[in-house]
Amino acid sequence: MTLAVRRLGPLDTDRLFLAVCLVVPLAALLVFFLYPLATIGLRSITGPNGEVGLGNYILVLQSRGFWRAAAHSLVMSGAVTALSVGLGLVVAFAMHRCKVPGRAIVGAAVALPLIAPSLVQGLGLIFLLGRNGLIVKATGIEIDIYGFWGLLIANSLYALPQAALIIGAALRASDARIYEAAEVLGTSRLRQFVDITLPSIKFGLMSAGFVVFTVTITDFGNAATIGGDYSILATEIYNRVVGQMNFNLGAVVGIMLLLPTVLAFWLERVATQRQFGSISEQAVPLVPTWSPRRDVPLGLAAWLIALLPAAVVGVVVFASFVTLWPYRFDLTLRHYAVKVAGGYQPLWATVEISVAAALIGTALVFALGLAVARLPRWLVKPIYFICLLPASVPGLVLGLAYIFAFNVPGTPFYWLYGTAGLIVLCNVSHYWTQGFLTTMTGLRQVPPALEESAACLGATLPRLVRDVIGPFMAPTLVSVLFFLFMQSMVMLSAVIFLVTASTSVASVSIMRLDEAGFISQAAAYATCTMAVVLLAMAAMRGCLRLMRRRS
Repeated sequence: MTLAVRRLGPLDTDRLFLAVCLVVPLAALLVFFLYPLATIGLRSITGPNGEVGLGNYILVLQSRGFWRAAAHSLVMSGAVTALSVGLGLVVAFAMHRCKVPGRAIVGAAVALPLIAPSLVQGLGLIFLLGRNGLIVKATGIEIDIYGFWGLLIANSLYALPQAALIIGAALRASDARIYEAAEVLGTSRLRQFVDITLPSIKFGLMSAGFVVFTVTITDFGNAATIGGDYSILATEIYNRVVGQMNFNLGAVVGIMLLLPTVLAFWLERVATQRQFGSISEQAVPLVPTWSPRRDVPLGLAAWLIALLPAAVVGVVVFASFVTLWPYRFDLTLRHYAVKVAGGYQPLWATVEISVAAALIGTALVFALGLAVARLPRWLVKPIYFICLLPASVPGLVLGLAYIFAFNVPGTPFYWLYGTAGLIVLCNVSHYWTQGFLTTMTGLRQVPPALEESAACLGATLPRLVRDVIGPFMAPTLVSVLFFLFMQSMVMLSAVIFLVTASTSVASVSIMRLDEAGFISQAAAYATCTMAVVLLAMAAMRGCLRLMRRRS
């Protein structure tokens, strides 16, 4: 995308505007992302007396607990990846290649984990399969849900929506003409799936696998809720920092956790580029036809899979209204009268934090996108690389890095520590990559002719952004805005180290209530959080629908 910018000298308005759009977001990335990461790297090689060396790494690598947690993390992530990608393929194929009734309901049910903090999956499984769970009480069969199997189910449900969405996008990109040719040649449906469908979506499957692996190995909420004695790297970091107050060793474990996530993220980006690079612009969308032998079993399978997250999230909502779980099932609102963990103040604070993160994040990525679209190619590549880095950093590692960077008296940004503003900036940094990539996709769709016409008429760049690019980009910016809001509402891992007695968030309050044994109040708090996210989703859809009508 190019723009004929008028050159009126060193103080040209366009040049000044572009400079601000470039410098301010990059400065924010430097201070609130790269600088904290540098501090955690430095702390990992700093000894208890201030000496620099590899002593911390030697201590951690000699610890059996670390190797046990590392092995558990890899085994868990591998198992969840295989299970989630397999289930996601079934759901995506049923929704995009079959005539399945109620596809919208299936999609909504599978996406339910996205509206809640990750620990809600573990909380729901406790209500269903725990010692006082519905299924245990109904069947009399005792199930030990805490540990590997409970964490496997919880993590698989949490990662399932992302796997289904990525695989679904790959399936939608297939060319119908290839399948028509196969039909003419008499190729069976099974052979079409094996010889055409799987090869065409192989990079989508790989991308889904790497995303699920990253989400699982970095998740903290489910492990803290239902993991039991099955230690993983995320809980190892938490225990080192909170339990043992050993920040330097926690930094080492954080660096160790960073390595597999960076590798998985890089492989996911390669797979994504290969997938979209293989898509033809002349591809004809495939419209599924009714085939009972295929659609009936796959439809039933998709509905059964969708029932799992619906049951887990639904039982949390139901338990929040039950008088005494699982003995008195008459309904009450008393659990919503939360008196501990700060009451509902953390929830309202989370809403304010999420609104601020959404506004600031959207403004920053939009400004940087405007600048990047007008920079030389040699300068764009390093900026792109920096903007992609946040997606590869686990939230727990970023939160720990913020402690090292901003909890140091005498430094310029020490005043931020313990404030809601630091949590806002942490959320913006953590989800920077997704917002930036979405914004760049929207900017590429702005017709160059519009910009060139406005430039020929003498419009300055600020005027062009206000009257041409802004209105055209409005749906994309609204999507980025609500994405940042909803993700900030349910974030746990990145902010667990940043909350204080005076500043907390909803997801941490749910965790604290569960740890204190107030499980029904934790369910009520989770229900309120999910309700806010659902309202945000409804508002986003309403805004997008209104924009489409006006356009």
